[in-house]
Amino acid sequence: MDEKTAGADIRAHLPDDETLYELANLFKMFGDPTRAKILSCLQVRDLYVGEIAEAIGMSDSAVSHHLRVLRGAKLVKGTKEGKEVRYSLDDDHVTKIMEYGLTHVNEGK
Repeated sequence: MDEKTAGADIRAHLPDDETLYELANLFKMFGDPTRAKILSCLQVRDLYVGEIAEAIGMSDSAVSHHLRVLRGAKLVKGTKEGKEVRYSLDDDHVTKIMEYGLTHVNEGK
């Protein structure tokens, strides 16, 4: 197989540009240490904003801002409970991404 044919074969197996753009944006969400902390907290259990804020030492408003971003990326979801919202990871995929990422980071230690 010549280089031109090999290149075309590889391109045929790549996701389309829009999918790759969305994937890159997904990984950007994990690039912020505060968001990673929030996701780690939600791996332990579902929490209210105030509980997350206390756990990571931030203000409720700062945590709310990050939760809004994470909700927009479909990484967390909120369930209204009276006047408050209890947050959780959106689905098992988020848990797996976090677990694989932590495994990868800790391999070299």
